Amino acid sequence: MRRAAIERLLPAAYQRAAGPGSVLGALLDVMEALHAPDEAVLADVDALFAPYRTPDGFVAYLTRWVAMDHVVAAPRADAPLPLPAGRLRDLVAHGALLARWRGTPYGMRTALELATGVTGFGLDEPADRPFHVVVRVPPAAADQLAVITRIVEAEKPAAVTVEIVAGVTPDPAVPGPAAPDGQPPPDPTDQAPGVAAVRAVGRAHVPSPAPRDQQ
Repeated sequence: MRRAAIERLLPAAYQRAAGPGSVLGALLDVMEALHAPDEAVLADVDALFAPYRTPDGFVAYLTRWVAMDHVVAAPRADAPLPLPAGRLRDLVAHGALLARWRGTPYGMRTALELATGVTGFGLDEPADRPFHVVVRVPPAAADQLAVITRIVEAEKPAAVTVEIVAGVTPDPAVPGPAAPDGQPPPDPTDQAPGVAAVRAVGRAHVPSPAPRDQQ
């Protein structure tokens, strides 16, 4: 708030006493200077909650808003983030998509690819082990097992057990995870206001689930 605006809020007697060189006038100048930083933040407050505009130090906090804070779990509050800020921004930007497909192969694979920056994760369901999933980690992501384990534990259905196998390149002939039975693939136009289409949200490219006729 500018000094003139503050002065108009004062009683008439104070306004007359707030002339140039007066003590009250100096106090009003100080008050204007104290308001300036807060007003600058409020003028651009929407940037704090935009995944690709918020400061790096605020990105980890935004992961809590989209239920992805397990990715940055750390034993100490001052511990360094396990992921580059850019990948965290991708996770926040895709928070609604990940929540929609949580508990599905597509949702788990998408979360893993966004967090690690690596594609080629394989998800197998052995015929002889019902309710069990084998997650095959490509060699390029083998050094990120801690983050991968946290994501897998959070994204899998509660009744499913998992096994993580590192350094295995999935068979390219095996199709990617398809949409669950009875659920259509995400519609690129079916987004909340202010959110880009599924195929080009933020900086990362996220493919839609494979059509059912490719299963």
